[in-house]
Amino acid sequence: MTPRSMAILFWATGVVAYVVAVFHRQSLGVAGIEAAARLDVGAAGLSVLAMCQLLVYAGMQVPVGILVDRLGSKRMLVLGAVVMACGELVFALAGGLLPGIAGRALIGCGDAMTFISVIRLVGLSFPARRNPLMVQLTGLLGQLGAIASAVPLIYSLHTYGWTPTFLGAAVLGVVAAFLLVAVLRDPRPKRTGEPPSLKAAWAEPGTRLGMWTHAATQCSAAAFLMLWGYPFLVQGQGLAPATAGVLLTTLTLCGMVCGPLLGYLAGRFPFHRSRMVLIVIGTTAGAWTAVLLWPGRAPLWLLVALVVVLAANGPGSMIGFDYARTFNPATRIGAATGIVNGGGFVASVAVIALIGVTLDLLGGTGLDAFRWAFATQYPIWALGAVQVVRYRGKARRRLIPATAAAQANS
Repeated sequence: MTPRSMAILFWATGVVAYVVAVFHRQSLGVAGIEAAARLDVGAAGLSVLAMCQLLVYAGMQVPVGILVDRLGSKRMLVLGAVVMACGELVFALAGGLLPGIAGRALIGCGDAMTFISVIRLVGLSFPARRNPLMVQLTGLLGQLGAIASAVPLIYSLHTYGWTPTFLGAAVLGVVAAFLLVAVLRDPRPKRTGEPPSLKAAWAEPGTRLGMWTHAATQCSAAAFLMLWGYPFLVQGQGLAPATAGVLLTTLTLCGMVCGPLLGYLAGRFPFHRSRMVLIVIGTTAGAWTAVLLWPGRAPLWLLVALVVVLAANGPGSMIGFDYARTFNPATRIGAATGIVNGGGFVASVAVIALIGVTLDLLGGTGLDAFRWAFATQYPIWALGAVQVVRYRGKARRRLIPATAAAQANS
């Protein structure tokens, strides 16, 4: 087998693990109503479940980034698959809020080990010009897990019930772990003389540009897919559960189409990546404004337009990882990627929490309550856009002297 074929095989194996991780991550999104009944919680309790999962995920990003630079991708991917399987097992047997939190926390912990490890595989296995496209393809294929966690999971919950559905999810994690052990091998980064350094990764403006890119672009779609989209569509907009599931699947499918396009553009026009990010933020805010200001329930065509716009959020957030690769050496890709990913999920936790708290303060899940709840996204978009512009300037000012020096030495 040629080195290129081996790189593709190992990447594909990592992608399979990522697909399973996304399935675990998103599995609460369409189970929110059933989880509220089984665990006897309200909107704030559902927020706590999702927040604990995301907080663990976000909190683990930097430690996992450091560990993957030192231990390699394979060990971290296998460990992540096993931990997520344990989380689904706990969640399947949970009968109250505390066991539910424990299950989602384990899922968040294992999930945190997965994406960073796969991104490291991409960074070490493919040339720089192909890296943005391969990262987008990784995200695109990972969304197959989100598709599996939408309509199929709804069907399984309604047909087989809570415990069999999540026990099946646990078995899926075990299968992924066995596949990783059997197939995956770790590429080794070229020696640069510079040891892995969290401090150096954080000091790099390009890393923080990636972090704010990920935060501002990911949070809305993440909150929508992971928890609040399904209740908003069913309870707020009055859609049938099947129709809501189709809309969530549409969001994912459109994101899979958008991803390669943004990946190509980011690789072809690297100095215009921040413009793409700002366009994603602006169109997302505009689509939500149209839905939230619509008198009464929004028509189906407008909700379809919303999910199509939200579909660019995931691919847009992937540009943040391209910044991490561009401005950091291979020995600290894991640490830089962890910072970028952690920032995005902290923003997602904030949005999920703000929506849940607002719904509880307003005393229900009616349309007006959902309008005020989703309006809490605007300050996060505004802050993210300002920080993207700020760190774009700092990163460019640092990049220009380095480029000039490289040309002088060539």
